[in-house]
Amino acid sequence: MADRVLVIGSGGREHALAWKLAQSPRVKQVFVAPGNAGTADNGKISNSAVSVSSHAALAQFCREEEIRLVVVGPEVPLAAGIVDDLTAAGVRCFGPTAAAAQLESSKSFTKAFLDRHEIPTARWKSFTDPKAACSFINSANFPALVVKASGLAAGKGVIVASNKEEACKAVTEIMQDKTFGTAGETVVVEELLEGEEVSCLCFTDGITIAPMPPAQDHKRLMDGDEGPNTGGMGAYSPAPQISKDLLQKIRDTVLQKTVDGMRKEGVPYFGVLYAGLMLTKDGPKVLEFNCRFGDPECQVILPLLKSDLYDVMQAVIEKKLSSSMPVWLEDSAAVTVVMASEGYPGTYPKGLEITGLSKAKQLGLEVFHAGTALKDGKVVTSGGRVLTVTAIKEDLMTALQEANKGIAAIHFKGAIYRKDIGYRAIAFLRKSRGLTYKNSGVDIAAGNTLVQKIKPLAAATSRSGCSAELGGFAGLFDLKAAGYKDPILVSGTDGVGTKLKIAQVCKRHDTIGQDLVAMCVNDILAQGAEPLFFLDYFACGKLDVEVAEGVIAGIAEACKKAGCALLGGETAEMPGMYPPGEYDLAGFAAGAVERGQMLPQLERIAEGDVVIGVASSGVHSNGYSLVRKIVEKSSFDFSSPVGASGDQTLGDLLLTPTKIYSKTLLPVLRSGHVKAYAHITGGGLLENIPRVLPESFGVVLDALTWKIPEIFCWLHKEGNLSEEELTRTFNCGIGAVLVVQKELAQQVLKDIQGHEAAWLIGKVVSLQKGSDRVKVHNMLRALQANRSLSVRSHIQGKIQTGKVKVAVLISGTGTNLEALINSTKKPTSFAQIVLVVSNKAGVEGLRKAERAGIPTRVIDHKSYESRTEFDSAVDKVLEEFSVELICLAGFMRILSGPFVKKWEGKILNIHPSLLPSFKGANAHKLVLEAGVRVTGCTVHFVAEEVDAGAIIFQEAVPVKIGDTVETLSERVKEAEHRAFPAALQLVASGAVQVGEAGKIYWK
Repeated sequence: MADRVLVIGSGGREHALAWKLAQSPRVKQVFVAPGNAGTADNGKISNSAVSVSSHAALAQFCREEEIRLVVVGPEVPLAAGIVDDLTAAGVRCFGPTAAAAQLESSKSFTKAFLDRHEIPTARWKSFTDPKAACSFINSANFPALVVKASGLAAGKGVIVASNKEEACKAVTEIMQDKTFGTAGETVVVEELLEGEEVSCLCFTDGITIAPMPPAQDHKRLMDGDEGPNTGGMGAYSPAPQISKDLLQKIRDTVLQKTVDGMRKEGVPYFGVLYAGLMLTKDGPKVLEFNCRFGDPECQVILPLLKSDLYDVMQAVIEKKLSSSMPVWLEDSAAVTVVMASEGYPGTYPKGLEITGLSKAKQLGLEVFHAGTALKDGKVVTSGGRVLTVTAIKEDLMTALQEANKGIAAIHFKGAIYRKDIGYRAIAFLRKSRGLTYKNSGVDIAAGNTLVQKIKPLAAATSRSGCSAELGGFAGLFDLKAAGYKDPILVSGTDGVGTKLKIAQVCKRHDTIGQDLVAMCVNDILAQGAEPLFFLDYFACGKLDVEVAEGVIAGIAEACKKAGCALLGGETAEMPGMYPPGEYDLAGFAAGAVERGQMLPQLERIAEGDVVIGVASSGVHSNGYSLVRKIVEKSSFDFSSPVGASGDQTLGDLLLTPTKIYSKTLLPVLRSGHVKAYAHITGGGLLENIPRVLPESFGVVLDALTWKIPEIFCWLHKEGNLSEEELTRTFNCGIGAVLVVQKELAQQVLKDIQGHEAAWLIGKVVSLQKGSDRVKVHNMLRALQANRSLSVRSHIQGKIQTGKVKVAVLISGTGTNLEALINSTKKPTSFAQIVLVVSNKAGVEGLRKAERAGIPTRVIDHKSYESRTEFDSAVDKVLEEFSVELICLAGFMRILSGPFVKKWEGKILNIHPSLLPSFKGANAHKLVLEAGVRVTGCTVHFVAEEVDAGAIIFQEAVPVKIGDTVETLSERVKEAEHRAFPAALQLVASGAVQVGEAGKIYWK
């Protein structure tokens, strides 16, 4: 069930918080109090007039509106104890208590705290007497030129003087002239530090910290850091000046020590901790702490967050952050630029109209409102810092260029803004540096780290003949030490195929290593060989040590199961060869068999010999390209629950590791009773068994004699596979077969059944000319007997983050609905269907949606007196599901003008002709009557005039001689099934938008 959230505040930071929270599928509504023009009736986001100063009234509002989370943006309410009061009233609140917020509200408290816990900071002293402060400034043995109001001063209470005279003047202004009011009753005078100033923020639950990408704010009003101090004129993130090593140092010596220190002092800190740091030659030193997101840092950091912000905040409150660490965009940079009013940070005019906001949005930029208000339907200025424009691109320079384009598109009288946000970082990046191997994308240090991590894993696989020590140029194996007298060496190599794709999509890397080992060692068993050692090959574009370690840990564990040593391997980091997050695997197994025990023994195989089947664990590692295609075309995906309990996903089931048969079957193979062994690998039952038979023999199998795992029944049904396709591609539940003499079959079967499920599944027969070498009887009956696997769609109640939410309106079968569903099921889809609405009950389109697990609603138009009332009922349901786009798929109602106007640029329809030709009903008839040779279909935005909206996508269809309305209609429908999904993806991705005057805008 989705929740309501309340954000406290009215600035750009609060708009960014509401924007990010609204993206969560667990959030249905975000109130902002008091908010601004940007948070007024913006999708899920709306403003509230509730008083934020009266905590009792606020708590009552939260109870009445069923608010599940309050997020506090600015510092003043935190210092006033809003979290304490709301928590006491039973309202969940994200942010520190008033006692913990002293880290920001009292600079003298903070400096003393830093000293107590030996956290690096500037030398300092606090004063309540201005004369004593000036005396200290003049006598200190360090440059005591930074004067701070100890209390809260809206980010402006710090004066950096250029000399002692200016510093003393600042003391006078703060303490005697009350420039910052009561915030200046105590001042802190501290050492002027030299270096680069940066901001490092983190989430914390009082124990664990989760750092955010470092940022840099620009306090001065004008380019080149000229002009007066402000609350911040822009920021960028990540700051390249902070290397991974330096960030780790800041994490350990500042952020973690602060959180630990607060907890030790009995004041646990929850929420966001912001450390303003100076990167000095002696290392990072704390300038100040903020107890919330910075502004404008929030607007530049949150767009880089991949994780669900609501989930992260709940994990903080529940002290479970360690198990829900946030994930951030990689290889991306964000820049935010502030537009301020003329006269800021002094006095400034208000009520000036702001234009061009939609143009900035069309450029793909995020505009976060701060000092804005609505007046007579227009957005006007109402504060000093008016708004921010944020761009996210692959590098800092491009992001700044894009943000400046957005600034240029927005206008209000006297607007002030900087054009050089990020200039320090750009200068840092442009410094001439010699190229390194790491610059090219190969991280030798990461590779060395991996080797150290996997050395003990390999060593644990040592066996007689081999010590399995990694690090040499080659590995050694002593066959004599392994007990061999007259051995024949046997080798095999294999991979895992596109099962890897599923592992990578599901982020399950712990079992794929067993698949790799099993595919190789099961193959060499066909020669009767014992696997002795194994080598692996791991290839990727960018080495993720954690992922690689997981894979190789699985390989090592599988080697132990197989009885072979992990003797060595190759980790190949090849930038540009593989997309991010993808890797490939290959394996090489070497084994040995005594000369007289080799298999198959073709000369011994005779008609009447019995075929024993040994159970597989499932699909093993073959046929996954077909598996993935079946899943892609189905209404399910790899996260769909399976089985009665639903506690396993389809991905989990398909990733069940391949069985390793060497230890269990090797004693049987060495007994002398087995004439042949076949590994049922690529090629299924039909192509693998003949590989170990004389050409004059084949086998007949009875599928009713063994247990077929349910996954094969599901694949057969969902993929509409023929028996031949099934048995030629998959193992169908038989991972290996053994050929034995009839008289010995029961004994061998009994020996195998002590370790593995196995059955007598067929016999060897003489081959008639032209007949199939493998015949499988009763396969359909066996599939029906074993079919019970339930696969359910996971969509209902679990909307995928980051995808545009789509509703489809239908009246019957839902023309094109199935094509839209299949398109949006793909991992690459930018859209997700969250609702299907029909104006008629019991129609086939509703059943299609229900089979796909998509929520449905029936709104009968006959129950309403007018089109407007009916459309209003539809609109209410669309809002309930937070719908962002509408597709009309055979919806036989004309939408009212107010509805179309509200959803302008958000409704897609398809027409069976190449518009603007042949509008209205009977298009195919009109086409044939006109005698044109080409028609087609058109996907367009819906306008008040029928079939007149801006065209998004068209596909041509030739008119053939002899075509009737029916034959032409069928071919156009096929084109519609391609065109409508394509158009939806274009709109959902933002590639196509409606601009001014209803014109199409291509991004």
